[in-house]
Amino acid sequence: MNVGIICYASIGGSGIVATELAIELAKRGHQVHLVSSDIPFRLGEFHAGLAFHQVHTPSYPLFHEPQYVLSMANKVVDVSRAHDLDVIHAHYAVPHATAARLAQQVLAAFGHHVPRVVTTLHGTDVTLVGNDPSFSEIVAFSIEQSDGVTAVSRSLRDATRTELGIRRDVAVIPNFLDCSVWCRQDASELRRRFAPDPATKLVIHMSNFRPVKRIDAVVRVFAAISRRVAVRLLLVGDGPELGTAYRLGRELGVSTLIDALGAQQATIPLLSASDVFLLPSAQESFGLAALEAMACLVPVVASRVGGLPEVIEHGVTGFLHEPEDVDGMAASAVAVLTDPALHERVTKAAREIVGERFCSERVVPMYEDYYSQVTALPRFAG
Repeated sequence: MNVGIICYASIGGSGIVATELAIELAKRGHQVHLVSSDIPFRLGEFHAGLAFHQVHTPSYPLFHEPQYVLSMANKVVDVSRAHDLDVIHAHYAVPHATAARLAQQVLAAFGHHVPRVVTTLHGTDVTLVGNDPSFSEIVAFSIEQSDGVTAVSRSLRDATRTELGIRRDVAVIPNFLDCSVWCRQDASELRRRFAPDPATKLVIHMSNFRPVKRIDAVVRVFAAISRRVAVRLLLVGDGPELGTAYRLGRELGVSTLIDALGAQQATIPLLSASDVFLLPSAQESFGLAALEAMACLVPVVASRVGGLPEVIEHGVTGFLHEPEDVDGMAASAVAVLTDPALHERVTKAAREIVGERFCSERVVPMYEDYYSQVTALPRFAG
């Protein structure tokens, strides 16, 4: 099958999953064309059967801002016409499903083969952009007009229906990992760099540091942990809320215990050196970072929001608390840091559930089956 995948290139769950899906589909013999404004964060080395197509958005004085949707749609038309795409898989309703729908209409108008559009919803496109009155009608239209729609969790599927009034079917296909890659490594040397004293535990948080990640809560939970256990905090990523971590760390007297490492591509060694992962987000449609931690045998302490309860079972594969329950999160972290048997039991159970439900060999065929269903639909009518 010839598949076009359009996504954001920057750090974030949607771009990571889209890129990993492109790589996995290429491994399985499909011809995949990845379309984005820049080389995606996780693309890395050359993969046979996978081609990258860059979208260039020129800036003209007439326009107030670069016309990304138009440039994306134009690029999708070019790629589809040149490679006879069967499916355009848009990650994010707006702007990518909107651009894909426009590309369909252009191709139909000029008598070219018209691929089907599959839209995968990742969260922000529904819960944030979709709720903005400036975009809500276009978001809903782009979802309704797609030939197929998937969501990364049941929670997000339900939110799409209730918040946008979507009536159509939405298939739930979860995020996934290549479980042969995502596993704990020997990171003893790296661990000693951050914690020379073997008794010191490492707490880690990875995100794009947007307000929804509640970086203030990360630091508050860590400060509470530090009063009971010798710990250091690794902050992996960058974004607008990183300054909050610095400021609050100074206020709470834990700034000397925090290492801010910036955005990193190689996160498996950092997870492998860590003892607990904090994710006290206000909302998570799925929680890909939590899944990555679980695969690397790092117990996750997170908020009971969105799709996280579909990934983590409290007290079994991790720990879930209400977003404002800083003391509860700290207590769970302290418990798992000071009880080796509990740590081993939770991490083993977490790794097992990742293997049973979230490895690429289980999830990617779900997308292949869905593509087959969508391409069997009646011919595009324009």
